[in-house]
Amino acid sequence: MLQITDLTYRVGPGRVLLESASATVSNGHHVGLVGRNGTGKSTLLKLISGDLQGDSGSIALPPRAKMAKLSQETPEGEGSLLAWVLAADTERESLLQEAETCTDPERIGEIHSRLEDIRAHSAPARAATILAGLGFDTAAQERSLNSFSGGWRMRVALAAILFLAPDLLLLDEPTNHLDLEATLWLEGHLQRYPGTVIMVSHDREILNSVCTHILHLEHCRLTLYSGNYDRFERTRRETLERQGKMAAKQIKERERIQSFVDRFRAKASKARQAQSRIKMLEKMEPIAAVMEDESMRFHFPQPEQLPPPIVALDNVTIGYDNRPLLRNLNQRIDQDDRIALLGQNGNGKSTFMKLLAGRLEKMAGQITKPSKLRIGYFAQHQTEELDTDGTPLTMMQRALPDATETEARSHLGRFGFQQARSETLIGALSGGEKARLLFALLTRNAPHLLLLDEPTNHLDIDAREALVQAINDYQGAVIMVSHDPHLIKLSADRLWLVADGQCQTYDGDMTDYRKFLIDSRKTSTGPIKDSTDTEVSSKKDQRREAAQKRTALAPLKKKIDQSEQKIKKLTQEKEKIEQNLADPKIYEGPAEKITNLQKTLADINQGLEKEEENWLLACENYESASQEDI
Repeated sequence: MLQITDLTYRVGPGRVLLESASATVSNGHHVGLVGRNGTGKSTLLKLISGDLQGDSGSIALPPRAKMAKLSQETPEGEGSLLAWVLAADTERESLLQEAETCTDPERIGEIHSRLEDIRAHSAPARAATILAGLGFDTAAQERSLNSFSGGWRMRVALAAILFLAPDLLLLDEPTNHLDLEATLWLEGHLQRYPGTVIMVSHDREILNSVCTHILHLEHCRLTLYSGNYDRFERTRRETLERQGKMAAKQIKERERIQSFVDRFRAKASKARQAQSRIKMLEKMEPIAAVMEDESMRFHFPQPEQLPPPIVALDNVTIGYDNRPLLRNLNQRIDQDDRIALLGQNGNGKSTFMKLLAGRLEKMAGQITKPSKLRIGYFAQHQTEELDTDGTPLTMMQRALPDATETEARSHLGRFGFQQARSETLIGALSGGEKARLLFALLTRNAPHLLLLDEPTNHLDIDAREALVQAINDYQGAVIMVSHDPHLIKLSADRLWLVADGQCQTYDGDMTDYRKFLIDSRKTSTGPIKDSTDTEVSSKKDQRREAAQKRTALAPLKKKIDQSEQKIKKLTQEKEKIEQNLADPKIYEGPAEKITNLQKTLADINQGLEKEEENWLLACENYESASQEDI
């Protein structure tokens, strides 16, 4: 389907994004294009689509292959959403118009034959189904495109390209403007997509469930891996470990040969052997050093403990312009809570977050919280409010007027801003770096409660993993809204569903919620509707069944948790020993100590391998049991 050969592309003098990069993508493959922010993933999609031209090399597609790329431009127009999506198929539109005026019987036959081939008569139903999956009910599909906000219009752009169903579908961060419900629908749609897909995404869940291959862009080169993202990570980690061992072995061999040369080069009796070994050194092809990027890490400062609860809501009502959006809010938040808000966009999740952040006044009810409570609030569009002419250091100094420069730099360092990046103009930072700067700013005073509204939109996969770790290590409360199921699964221990003007505890996990959404869509042509009494009763039955199922699955879940704890402990022990072995001073001491460390490390590696097998088996048993009916 796609052949990339020796492709080189430069961005201005001195900066190369691709250099002699090659890859082959076969027909029907679903490929996740991954790599650190700034490596050139979006640029590669533009090169494939023809929006940019490479400096050298080639990109080849079959002659008749149809290709379409998700535009990053917000669409505009006065027509209805349904009409706008249908108009994306220009061939269908052209044939329908020609059919109305054509008088040549032979040509009329050709037109109708072609309309049949492209399934023109079922097009409105297909377009409506896609729009419904992305969150537009029947009434919304008839509204003007320009009556929607930019984020919703980007959903329409996605609907249009999915409706076209090209042979090669290019998607650049397709979930950025979607809520969790629409993301889950898109995941299922792409799983069934018959054509070839190349997708840039930082959403681990969609890369795992949709992708058959991973195309890794690193150090200006492309490497294609079979399997989903988890398998790519495993394969790459094993490759790096193997490459590191080979390089270390070769270094020792070179040192041994060089030592012989240095000792005997001047001796006539050994001169010939020394020259022979010099030639061996010259012929020895160096094994490339492991060039793994530095791991992304950041840390939230720990707050002091406050007496529970840190927030209590009693019959609170909130809304806008005297119009209630959420009623009868009766929630309690403790400092050890990790809560994720579920529900479609527009149901009030961000409104609820604004209430907790103190940016929206309640209309009725009572809110109780300690006077010492500190709150950090990450809003969706805050990156646009940063001072682009300032630097991370100047902004942090403004936010911490009583802190020394060293203290300001130290806090920035928690979030990956070393000296050079802390003095870079904010306007020159990437979206991910701006997001990390916001994390640094909102945690500067060690808040007791973090409110995170779509915190992963601009973070790459490594930064998302760092966020998961930071949340899990944090000793304050966290309430999050996210379309990233992976973040919710690993960080949240409570789920609240915002729907039908209420915010209530969801008695289930993300697997239950996914099943609930799928079942809801089976009984509805559009998004989840307002609940009737019958639907409320049905939801209660679903929650009761989910509770029974969780009870049955609890022993299996416990085994998974136990394995994860053992793996975590063994990994920490392994890292500690590897750090000791990497310290040159240890080799100045007794050899017995080094031998014991190496033996312990070998035992730990063996234990890790066994425990990972136990974990995989437990996960498989859990997944199998999850599919069975109670």
